[in-house]
Amino acid sequence: MALELRHLRYLLAVAEHGNFTRAAEDLHISQPTLSQQIKQLERALDVQLLDRTGRAVRLTDAGQAYAHHARRALRDLAAAERAVHDVRDLSRGHLRLAVTPTFTAYLVGPLAAELHARHPGITLTVQEMTQDRIETSLLTDDLDLGIAFTGHHLPGITATPLFIETLSLVAGANHADTSPGVPLPVSTLAGRQLALLTGDFATRAHIDAYFNQHAVSPRITVEANSIQALTEIIQRTPLATVLPDAITHDHPRLRPLPLDPALPARTVTLLHRTDAYQSAAARVFTHLTHEHIRTRPYAPAP
Repeated sequence: MALELRHLRYLLAVAEHGNFTRAAEDLHISQPTLSQQIKQLERALDVQLLDRTGRAVRLTDAGQAYAHHARRALRDLAAAERAVHDVRDLSRGHLRLAVTPTFTAYLVGPLAAELHARHPGITLTVQEMTQDRIETSLLTDDLDLGIAFTGHHLPGITATPLFIETLSLVAGANHADTSPGVPLPVSTLAGRQLALLTGDFATRAHIDAYFNQHAVSPRITVEANSIQALTEIIQRTPLATVLPDAITHDHPRLRPLPLDPALPARTVTLLHRTDAYQSAAARVFTHLTHEHIRTRPYAPAP
């Protein structure tokens, strides 16, 4: 029997679901057909790929080895198909981008607008997700590019520094606290009412570590899992928040209030899979990103 791509997809579906019935439903085929196709694959390879004896169907040792290469083969085939259809004049194309959440508040919009203005034929998919998930999705070829932070990256991920993101206390434009540009002593935050991101955000961990380091305990009056919600709240209340000060660049109703000592800064990076095929859309977006950053008042990355 000649092996076909469907055999690989069927095996991986059963391995993912741990169940023939659910895998068959996901594949839109009957359970007996799926079972027959897997048996054909096992006969062709002369090895048992699935352990069917437990409540959940699991890959055998041989099955795990085979599935590893099957995933890579399907991933490489998908990349090959994109390469064949890649259009050098950028009259069409598609880019799959993911960012950690704070970047949707100030970076994704300008970059998407510039990409659309210059190359309207390129479609763009943007997702918010954690950095761990971004890197995993890059490795499984579910993304082309990611924007996150420097740090300990998964093997196979290349990180290109873009700029330094600085955090500040951010308040409404009419907030009376100090002269513009004059840092506030961190001690003034003791007992002060703040609105902050929830613990789901990596940024919140940096903020809490800063408060702990300097032994201050603000009153967290509002927690929100939306940056837009926070900016709306602080524009209309005496509350302040802590966000990347870049968010204030294009918001006349917001202003950054630097703290002394300064809040921790982070290096923003552009992520991609090291051995991935870089489409024309990915290459032009990379160029536009670097070009945009050079025109903005961001601190340069080391």
